[in-house]
Amino acid sequence: MSPGAGAALRLLAATVDAKAVAEIGTGTGVSGIHLLHGMRPDGVLTTVDPEPERQQFARQAFRAAGFASNRARFIPGRALDVLPRLADAGYDLVFCDGDRMECLDYLAESLRLLRPGGLVVFEGVFADGRTIDSGPQPAEVVRLRELLRAVRESQDLVPSLLPVGDGLLCAVKR
Repeated sequence: MSPGAGAALRLLAATVDAKAVAEIGTGTGVSGIHLLHGMRPDGVLTTVDPEPERQQFARQAFRAAGFASNRARFIPGRALDVLPRLADAGYDLVFCDGDRMECLDYLAESLRLLRPGGLVVFEGVFADGRTIDSGPQPAEVVRLRELLRAVRESQDLVPSLLPVGDGLLCAVKR
């Protein structure tokens, strides 16, 4: 995650006064740190990743950044297996940085998880500029284009595409 995208993510979490955030794709914890900085002091980040060793690294990064252990809940597993177990309308923000082939499923789960006025954010939607290239593209880029179209055409969302990092697709749930 670029510094600009991280700053935008922090701002978005603060804008919705996030107390409960779900993150798909823990990675090394960089995006989680930005989210935690933007969240309310009593907020909890629930982060899902199929690789437990990544989550362990992120746990250490959160601790080094000064966050108490009760500020993050780590759930190992595939996002589409874990997300259905999370509470309906229980989240202020859902950040999606997982498998691009599953982005439409993440969108559906996010709509269920978000409270009205909540925000869904997808990272990497420019796919290094490939989403606007006219030539043949790999399946993941085709899927990102489908995501962009679905968000744009949804009556349940107010979307915006932020040109920071590799693109942040943001949408507020009506």
